[in-house]
Amino acid sequence: MYSKIPIKRYAHTLKFLQEVLPAPATILDLGVRNPFSEIMEENGYTVFNTEGEDLDELPEVVQKYNVDAVTAFEIFEHLVAPFNVLRTIETSKIITTVPLNLWFAKAYRSKTDMRDRHYHEFEDWQFDWLLEKSGWTIKKREKWTSPINKIGFRPILRKFTPRYYAVYAEK
Repeated sequence: MYSKIPIKRYAHTLKFLQEVLPAPATILDLGVRNPFSEIMEENGYTVFNTEGEDLDELPEVVQKYNVDAVTAFEIFEHLVAPFNVLRTIETSKIITTVPLNLWFAKAYRSKTDMRDRHYHEFEDWQFDWLLEKSGWTIKKREKWTSPINKIGFRPILRKFTPRYYAVYAEK
């Protein structure tokens, strides 16, 4: 189990979630079950995950669940058209994180897994615009860095340049 949160990103994400949606709450977490799904459950949330459906092709999947909020942690950058899913969500609260576009790093692309690729690397204003255009009102935002323990120019930049962007929005 994940009694100790091993990654800085998870710790920040959990803190942000707890601030905007205190437990207990029922969540639809977009994407397949993952370590953070278990972390949320350990912290008092009831979590349902989507089952790996292509949310670009089947955005209506999100309507199958009656929940307090939808979460999408590092999901929207993988979609060609996140606007469609965002418009389809019926619950009134969303908590989401996306990786920010970094001028010193290219967009991520796995060469072995077609679904593990970033179609979008957002700037904060782009993601805000996407949420607002799809019917959401942003209530809280936060950014944090993602330092890595390596030597080099990029690792130094990662200590100071925000990589993750969290947003809480309501309809």
